[in-house]
Amino acid sequence: MKHWIAAAALAVLGTAASADDVLGTWKTEVDAGAYAHITMQQCGTKICGVISAAFDSSGPIASENVGKNLVWDMQPSGSGKYRNGKIWQPSTDKVYKSKMALSGNTLKVSGCVGPICKKQTWSRVN
Repeated sequence: MKHWIAAAALAVLGTAASADDVLGTWKTEVDAGAYAHITMQQCGTKICGVISAAFDSSGPIASENVGKNLVWDMQPSGSGKYRNGKIWQPSTDKVYKSKMALSGNTLKVSGCVGPICKKQTWSRVN
């Protein structure tokens, strides 16, 4: 019985730890001349990301998109992978079915709307 309880506790801790790995701030790739910092956070049992700052080649810019959700409903699926989420592309105002894969300080984000798929590689800010 004690072994079963210990195994269950480790399984729960393992799931929480994998979700925590993606939390923090990430820099997107340039899209339509600008990029953003996305703050990934726990939203219940899922992961979501909010645009926390916007930049162009000269530095920080004022953007109406700061504070808006960019990623939502991401579900940790183990080994640094996340699935069944949604991601919004501000430059096209399209929402893509999305997934993510974490490897160290790199986050590969991809999504599709019908047959059209896009991907970016984000880098950790903190």
